[in-house]
Amino acid sequence: IDGPAEALLSTLTRSQAAMVKKRLDNYTQTLRKRNRQPMRHVRDVFSTPDASVIPPSCPADTNGSGSASETVVLSFDVPYSEGAGAHRKGRECCGLMRLWSALQSFQIVRPRQGVTRVNDLSSEDIKKIGYISLIELTTFYDFLGIEMKRNRVVRSRARDSGIFGVPLTTLLENDQKKSPGSRVPLVFKKLLSKLEQTGLQTEGILRVPGSASRVKHLRQELELKFYEDRFDWDQVRQNDAAGLLKMFIRELPNPLLTQQHLPAFTAAQSISSPKHQIQALHLLILLLPEANRDTLKALLEFLRKVVAYEEKNRMSLWNVSMIVAPNLFTFRGKNAKQEEMQGAVAAAQLVRLLITHQDLLWTVPCFLISHVRKMNEAATGKKTPTSEKSKRRLLKRWNLEKERERSEVTDFRDGVIRVHAPLHAKVSMAIQLNAEMKARDIMARFDIENGRGSRSAARRQRQYLFEVGGNIGERCLDPDAHLLDVYRVNPHCEWVLKSRLT
Repeated sequence: IDGPAEALLSTLTRSQAAMVKKRLDNYTQTLRKRNRQPMRHVRDVFSTPDASVIPPSCPADTNGSGSASETVVLSFDVPYSEGAGAHRKGRECCGLMRLWSALQSFQIVRPRQGVTRVNDLSSEDIKKIGYISLIELTTFYDFLGIEMKRNRVVRSRARDSGIFGVPLTTLLENDQKKSPGSRVPLVFKKLLSKLEQTGLQTEGILRVPGSASRVKHLRQELELKFYEDRFDWDQVRQNDAAGLLKMFIRELPNPLLTQQHLPAFTAAQSISSPKHQIQALHLLILLLPEANRDTLKALLEFLRKVVAYEEKNRMSLWNVSMIVAPNLFTFRGKNAKQEEMQGAVAAAQLVRLLITHQDLLWTVPCFLISHVRKMNEAATGKKTPTSEKSKRRLLKRWNLEKERERSEVTDFRDGVIRVHAPLHAKVSMAIQLNAEMKARDIMARFDIENGRGSRSAARRQRQYLFEVGGNIGERCLDPDAHLLDVYRVNPHCEWVLKSRLT
């Protein structure tokens, strides 16, 4: 890992630690055979599963999943691998037998610290979430009998300008010069916007192809004129826009689900338990690079809108999933077409789950956030000064923290925190906590104190409560988060009321 590896390893569960040891031993043994010095790096030690490894077929197993009609309860408190013990190797079976059954309903047990969405965390903490998710997915798949093998990614030279066939990261770098803060490629957002404005009620949208000659011409026009703001969007018909959208996704040099993790997504098709299948997808979404994850979310939000207009456009959830799946589950090589056709139905089932459960999949489970907190605490404890100047600076900071700690111990005994609101007229407020006080109560109190009788209050961008520092980089709190519970896990954080960036 590029950060503190020891800090990460110190936070693992027994099952995760056993898996790490097993993978490291296997990896070291392999390197010794090749006469190489072992390099302990998560990306080398862990990898995506070999898509060819499919667990043996067996009778339907409903353990942990229930019938299609009942609601499955999902808890974010315990690692998924800890709850997968009943599905040891040899017990998992192919889930194709239930592809046409009703979709499972999932109910989330709302944690008292609040539900955390992906964009609620700092980018540094999200990177750590990715490392831990990789270890957890490896452990989880091992319990389910899915073997994880190294997946070599062949790097090829990609275009560094233009639109089609350009890596997402390159597109975003170019877009951010024009529109700072862009998280999804501008041309992708524009295509989705065009389809939302004119195509949601069009019968057969996404299914009925546009004119091949027009789509080819529009592609050339986009390449030449999009970044110069000279492209005429009024000339684009709905079905042609849909064709351009699918072409954009299909021609990405690295698939939207990534070449590295695509086999792991494919392997999730073989999980028979709906609960475990959604948990596998949850971990996989958290593994995706930021650009891929944000672009996929934008696509899924659009697809959900298409399905919502099914009565008008005749596009059911299954129709949309079948059409989109080949653009996400792309196969390369001489047998690509055959592999695509063989896996079409199972891939569509996963797309169906992604569309339906996208809100759940873009949250971060509490057990992963707990790992990050422990990592940050362990990393902070291991930092050592390297010069006299840094030693003095560290000593000064230590004294300040001790002073604040003494103050906070008193505050905690009294049940008091101090919330800072730099954008409000009243920039700071001491708050008396109780067991049922939530973040929304603090937000409402500041609105009352600062917004009473003020017209500007209605125009002001909505403010959210954040925990900043301590054992987390930054976390935007769910309005329903119980503050006393947050305080207990992060007593040294600052409480700040501010706007969200996204």
